[in-house]
Amino acid sequence: MIFRLPLVLAVSLLFCFRARAADHLSNPLADSPNWKALAKFQKTITHDEFEQLLRRVYCPHGISEEFIRVDPDAACILLDRDAQSWFTLRFATAGRTRQAPPLGWRAAHALPRRKKAGLLSGLKIALDPGHIGGAWAKMEERWFKSGDAAPVEEGEMTLKVAKLLAEKLRELGARVSFVRAKTEPVTPFRPDDFREAARAMLKASGTENPPEEFKAPDDPLKEQTVRWQSEILFYRTSEIRERARRVNSKLRPDLVLCLHFNAEAWGDERNPTLTDVNHLHLLVNGSYSSSEIEFDDERFEMLQRLLSRSYDEEIQIADAAAVAMAKKTGLPPYQYTTDNATKVGTSGYVYSRNLVATRLYRCPVVYFEPYVMNSSDVFARIQAGDYEGMRAINGVERPSIYREYADGVVDGLVEYYKTNR
Repeated sequence: MIFRLPLVLAVSLLFCFRARAADHLSNPLADSPNWKALAKFQKTITHDEFEQLLRRVYCPHGISEEFIRVDPDAACILLDRDAQSWFTLRFATAGRTRQAPPLGWRAAHALPRRKKAGLLSGLKIALDPGHIGGAWAKMEERWFKSGDAAPVEEGEMTLKVAKLLAEKLRELGARVSFVRAKTEPVTPFRPDDFREAARAMLKASGTENPPEEFKAPDDPLKEQTVRWQSEILFYRTSEIRERARRVNSKLRPDLVLCLHFNAEAWGDERNPTLTDVNHLHLLVNGSYSSSEIEFDDERFEMLQRLLSRSYDEEIQIADAAAVAMAKKTGLPPYQYTTDNATKVGTSGYVYSRNLVATRLYRCPVVYFEPYVMNSSDVFARIQAGDYEGMRAINGVERPSIYREYADGVVDGLVEYYKTNR
């Protein structure tokens, strides 16, 4: 059943879009910052710890004192550029007892003594299968089909991995929940609910009378259409933000695992380019650009992550998972050629990057990007489906790609929690 927003709520939503234009937010669906929430972090971090995380992890490209100024005893954070109002975050004194940062999640060392039943007993893990899949796969541009072969749909594939992974994690004692459990959107909104917002965005960017529709998926002007922009607001923005609300308000896990498959450009979705390239990498939050920090919501959300100290936990988990997955898959590390990601950790496979999910989920988040879906080898393994044991794929005995993925994640978590809980 397709959900449609009642008219009165739709009008209210659109009014909200217009009202927020002066708030210096990153997009029409962004939440206005609750700057008072930072007060609970007073004296929970030292000057040197704050500086290290700010310069090395979250803003390695630099940050202007126009937005965050670090003094010896406090950090001064811009709240409102029009009113030039600032928030003062006082640092803890090195070597003295400090207040513990208030967390809604537990690090490995804070978990209760494990029971004999399982290494992960008591650990709350939320599985976030990337994208939506099903009827939405083509809209998301996460669908392609080669000849008579079955279509490749990332949203379906990540859900398969999540279900296999959940079973394995529960056997180890973890309490597992799903951020998305079927090939349907988590958000109650649909693309048509965002047409007015899309029209306003296009107008603000200089397109006075944008066309409503684009002609085909490869239409070079599709990004200037109301339909394309409203779809982006639906599946990239509204969907992820609703998942964040579910994670933060309902599930409240100790760890979120975002499950994805990677891809190289494949061109025509019905005549895709297959490649010999295949690789693996993992992501944690960080590496904000100076332009991203200018937005009030992104600056606030970045500071929440920095002060919650989630990086300390997630980078260690990511490194352990990366090593385990590299061993399981035999894949080389992906190498970014853009400056929107920074290599971190010790494995050689982990990057920090500012993604909406890794920024908004208020706990450690590890974001998996193994396999290139349009790699000839991976494509053949996807066509083989899920199965037990081994099968010959392109002349090599291989397990199901879904089980290999799940086993690699489990091996990494076992290694980390065996050492640290």
